Amino acid sequence: MGFSRLYSINIIGYCLREGKIDLEFVKDYFKSSNVWIRRIPLSATIALNQKANGGKGDPKRTLEICALAVNDYEAMISKALSWALRELVKVDKDSVVKFINSYEKELDKKVLREVRKKIETGKKI
Repeated sequence: MGFSRLYSINIIGYCLREGKIDLEFVKDYFKSSNVWIRRIPLSATIALNQKANGGKGDPKRTLEICALAVNDYEAMISKALSWALRELVKVDKDSVVKFINSYEKELDKKVLREVRKKIETGKKI
């Protein structure tokens, strides 16, 4: 596991999930011009939703973070956005369906394709 992923999920995601940092702190990462820094909040949502990382599901905060990345078409951001949404599908499919329908025109086509595939089949591709 790369340092960025480790930092995002195991440190930032854990601290967010456990209330050690607040959502506004995490959202501030989106202000960076550095794509890897902007990716941190999206990856951090994995700790909120993935059972293997201690998550129990947190659609409200996950989608609030995801909404900030809707118009960021950098490839690494799109990949992280897709990952965050696909992970949330496992715990709250309806909220993800509503989210992608709401942002359908703005979302990267790859994000739409991967997330819809996950919704329909349970698989990424």
